[in-house]
Amino acid sequence: MQEMNDRSRDFFVSRQNNRAELVRRELQEQYLSDDRPWVIAYSGGKDSTLVLQLVIESLQMLGRKARKPIYVISSDTRVEAPQVIKYVERVLHAVTEFAQRERLAVRSEIVQPTIEQSFWTKLIGLGYPPPTRWFRWCTSNMKIKPSRAKIEEITRIHGSVLLLLGSRRKESGNRSRSMESRERNDRGLNPHHEIPNAYVLTPISDWDDDDVWEYLFESNPPPWGYPHDEMLQLYRQANGGECPIVLDLNTPSCGGSRFGCWTCTVVKLDRSMEGFVQSGAAWLQPLNDFRNWLKEIREEPSWRQNTRRSGDPGIGPFHPEARAKILRRLLELEQEIDTKLVLDEEIVYIQQLWSEEFDLGERRAIDLANEFGRGIEGGAVMSRSEDHRDLISAAAAKNEVSVDAIEKLINLETEFQNLHAYGARSNFRSRIDDIVRVALQQARVADNR
Repeated sequence: MQEMNDRSRDFFVSRQNNRAELVRRELQEQYLSDDRPWVIAYSGGKDSTLVLQLVIESLQMLGRKARKPIYVISSDTRVEAPQVIKYVERVLHAVTEFAQRERLAVRSEIVQPTIEQSFWTKLIGLGYPPPTRWFRWCTSNMKIKPSRAKIEEITRIHGSVLLLLGSRRKESGNRSRSMESRERNDRGLNPHHEIPNAYVLTPISDWDDDDVWEYLFESNPPPWGYPHDEMLQLYRQANGGECPIVLDLNTPSCGGSRFGCWTCTVVKLDRSMEGFVQSGAAWLQPLNDFRNWLKEIREEPSWRQNTRRSGDPGIGPFHPEARAKILRRLLELEQEIDTKLVLDEEIVYIQQLWSEEFDLGERRAIDLANEFGRGIEGGAVMSRSEDHRDLISAAAAKNEVSVDAIEKLINLETEFQNLHAYGARSNFRSRIDDIVRVALQQARVADNR
């Protein structure tokens, strides 16, 4: 019996090695086919981890031929499950160090929504109700826009990119039909349906769940050295581990029992968070309670205005007192779990929104935060009003610099609040270099016309 089990195991390992070898060959052929850089959409889940591992293994096999840049992009909505984003940060740190040792042109970056796009700005500042299945404002603002902006930035620098996704036909019937409907060129690539000059490659599209898990188990640790054990443990804790941890770029919503944001109210129950709590992470219970409370007050008309933002009658945003109550409870939650959940910059911007709408001459949001020991002075956050745009345009014309470049440099302030975070300084310098390079390229093109 043991001999049969050993033979069966050897058969599956051999099958997986052959399948992986075919993917690596395809990746190497695609890599050498042109100078187009690659962007790997890394979520921390099993599928994007497998794609990242197969790509790194392919680069190792190419040796000195592996010169083309590869960008590993992950998304942090600022309200990710805390242990998940920490795991993603540790993996990307290991990948970066490995790439430096091996002299591979691999750069990793975690993109975040701007202050204007953040969850708390929308919820507390503007009074948006917590997301529902029919009003899912969170995914677009917090995940898709920041990721798409980064990919478009890389595309502007290099002219075109190849986006590698961990999408698989066997994930669902809808996913299979969506993938089958896309037109492909003679290299098996399909144009991205929203990002210009971006093409998509799905190297593990024909793998099933068992194929993915078997390879990750058998090829552990990956080349960058940080083992898959933590990821596997996260899956075990979160509802049996049958769903992605964080959504890939082409995934429209969390839905079902998948988890990403701890504030997600799209689903009826956050089974993954409950799974974490039941597995011993009791400190997450207050986060889950707060999420459930948000879902409850969303349905209470007494918390909402009786006119929409458009001025039409109907259930509108949270009224001013409701927003203040939500902010107070959020600050209380911070103290309870001893973790900062809302940035000082977000509170300042929330105050600006309140001042424009109802809090004239007051500092309710800032004073409330200071009541909890924040010590916020209340510096202004620049709003892109018409006056500001006029000033930017005038400065751009005077210094012969593009308005777009000035806007992007200003926005860096909200993107990099903490330059002491891992990789922040190098990413900050890189962003400045990219903005200046694009501005110079645009100037040269204009001069030659």
